[in-house]
Amino acid sequence: MINVEVIDWKSYTFEELDLRLFHDIVALRIAVFVVEQNCPYQELDGKDLTSIHIAGKNKANEIVALARIVPPHFDCNFPSIGRVIVNEKFRSEGYGHELMQKCITLTFEKFGMVDIHLSAQAHLEQFYATHGFVSTGKTYLEDGIPHVEMIKKITQ
Repeated sequence: MINVEVIDWKSYTFEELDLRLFHDIVALRIAVFVVEQNCPYQELDGKDLTSIHIAGKNKANEIVALARIVPPHFDCNFPSIGRVIVNEKFRSEGYGHELMQKCITLTFEKFGMVDIHLSAQAHLEQFYATHGFVSTGKTYLEDGIPHVEMIKKITQ
């Protein structure tokens, strides 16, 4: 299904997030990753402080989708996209693809034409592949959920 609603996409540094928006971001991440996926984990991991946050809101001011771009110094030598979520009420409308395009474009704007890393839940590998991410072959359990390391390779 293709989305018909226009979403207002914005990016924020941690300092630009107001308390309400940060609350709504964390609440959605907990609703999906902790409650829906039944996976207790440490949500506040310190990476939010230096990440770029991307959130798309609809006209009712609901977060439709969100993600964060973690700078190179945390996980590896290049930036990574993580905490990718489409609100359950808006899934299957194409917002995940729209979000990933926004994330990739913003990553290139902020860090140049560099490789981008992500830790994909294994069942979403094909979704990320449609955006140019390729599995490194490294698979692992993260918080009890099968994951695969993926990279969007730009440099040689």
